[in-house]
Formats: sequence, structure tokens, C-alpha cells
Amino acid sequence: MEEIVSGVHVWHAQHDGIGMTVHSAYVAPARALIDPMLPPGGLEAIAALGEPERILLTIRHHYRQAAPFVEAFGCSVHCHEDGLHEFADGPAVEGFRPGDEVAPGIVVQEVGAICPDECALFIADAPGTLACADGVVRWHEGDPLGFVPNGLLGDDPEGVKDGLRAAYARIADELEFEALLLAHGGPMASGGREALAAFARGS
Repeated sequence: MEEIVSGVHVWHAQHDGIGMTVHSAYVAPARALIDPMLPPGGLEAIAALGEPERILLTIRHHYRQAAPFVEAFGCSVHCHEDGLHEFADGPAVEGFRPGDEVAPGIVVQEVGAICPDECALFIADAPGTLACADGVVRWHEGDPLGFVPNGLLGDDPEGVKDGLRAAYARIADELEFEALLLAHGGPMASGGREALAAFARGS
């Protein structure tokens, strides 16, 4: 694990269900996991930073390996209310809405476009951090920000891209943050706001 900014710890792990590496985070001051896979060192590595209390999903598909954390620490799990249908038959997940403070200092930002429950999470503690779901990715270290393949963007990929650009342009304009966390791609410790704004402009 790497502490990318104070209190925000990130790691990557192989997701066998989709056959690729994905990224997760733990915001220790808020006791909040984001889109968790088990980190190197397992549950003990997270417990050493302070036992987590809640798990936040940036999109309903990112339940990932939340179950071991729920079992070990009694964490509650939360996703956008428009994604709760995914969990109608379990496991237990609670809904949130854009604008909700879902953990101390973490506020939900509306994104949508790909699906109604796509969101971002703004971590307000200086220097500010934004965690994104599937709307923006970075497949390799040093790559610019990009979109997932068109085949994952529904029947109107260009319309979805326009919606994502508009959402991220608004977020980059309204919020102050330096770090950018991606569910699919390496994090940026600095320059994240500028990179997201450039991505939203299509440059």
C-alpha cells in the first residue's frame, strides 16, 4: 500500500472476475474503504491503520471483496441509491444520494452518464482528493486519462462520453483537489484536478 496523500492509502490487486488489475483506497481518518479489494498484507494491513467502519462504492459493480471486511470489522456498505437494485437479494447495502456526506469529510458527487449510480467521492481533507468510478480510467502509468472501450458505454458511446465530460468539467470547476483516485488506473498524487479538467475538455 502507498499513502498517496496524508491519510489516503491506495493499492492495486488482480480482480479475477474481470481478469484485470483494479485499484482501491482506504481513507483512514474517515474509517472508509473505497471499492475494496484485499490489500497486500490482508485485513491486518488495514486494521493497523485503524479498523474501517464503512465501505463506499463509486458504482454498484465495485462491491469486489467487501465481504471479508464486513465479516471482520462489521462494516456497513454504501452505494448510490439508484444502484440498490443490484443488492435486492443481498448482501446488505445502504443507499446514498449526491450531496450526502457519507463518511466524515467525504461527499458524494453526481456523475451518471454511464449509468445512474456512477458517482465520484470528494475527500475534503487538504490537499483534497477525488475518487472516480468507471467514467475515467488510466490503463498504464504515465498514460493520459481516457474512457473505457466503446463496447462498455452502451448504445450511444459518444453521448455517454459527452455526459461524462460535462460531469467532470463541473466537478473540476467546483471543487478544490490535488489527488485523483481511479478505480481502474494508477492514482495521481498531484495535478489531478488539472488532469481531469483537461480530460473533460477533450485535450
